[in-house]
Amino acid sequence: MNRYKVQRRVQIDESETPKYDDDVQDKEQQEENGMQLRPLDSNLTEDQPFMGVKVRRNASLRREYKGDYLGVPSRPFLMKILQKQGDKQVLFADKVLKFTSSGKMKRRILMMTDFAIYIVDPDTDALKRRIALAAVDKMCLSELSDNFFAIIIPTEYDLLMASTRKTEIVTVLVDATKSASEYELEVVFSNRFEYNASADLVKEVQIEEVEGGVRTKIVRK
Repeated sequence: MNRYKVQRRVQIDESETPKYDDDVQDKEQQEENGMQLRPLDSNLTEDQPFMGVKVRRNASLRREYKGDYLGVPSRPFLMKILQKQGDKQVLFADKVLKFTSSGKMKRRILMMTDFAIYIVDPDTDALKRRIALAAVDKMCLSELSDNFFAIIIPTEYDLLMASTRKTEIVTVLVDATKSASEYELEVVFSNRFEYNASADLVKEVQIEEVEGGVRTKIVRK
């Protein structure tokens, strides 16, 4: 439960870099999936409403939160998943990139309700994972303008994802957790944070400012 309280200096394997299923840098595919991983313009500014930490990012500053970016009621396979679990209120839905334990990126649908988080494969319409809000311990993200965030689930393995709507996702998850249990979800800001990619594999996300943007590395511990 306290594995993120202290940031430790460790030997890093510089040779390990994320592997991609397909060319996620293809601009048309990025636009089609409603998101883009990118080195962000270092001139952008935003005050993010968590623990007084400021990050450089203005996309969400200009965007009103919509919540459901997929039109869930018009997608029968998503409604069937929710109805089977007894969930009705969709707080957020959008396509994201999820990182596998091997470091590959998979396109996934992220849905959040007032009870749970859903990870759905948009190609097969299959539910890949359901996580009760009560099982979430904290969220980890950097102080910089990247798109990465980790959802920490101590009783299972964690989730590392990327989305241009990261700020909205954090806001929704914090509010939903507080409404459901009167427990305020911890949001940890660090430019280096660990997460359990699987039951027996710990990785570290390293994010740093470089000229012209932000560089992100994911390495084994």
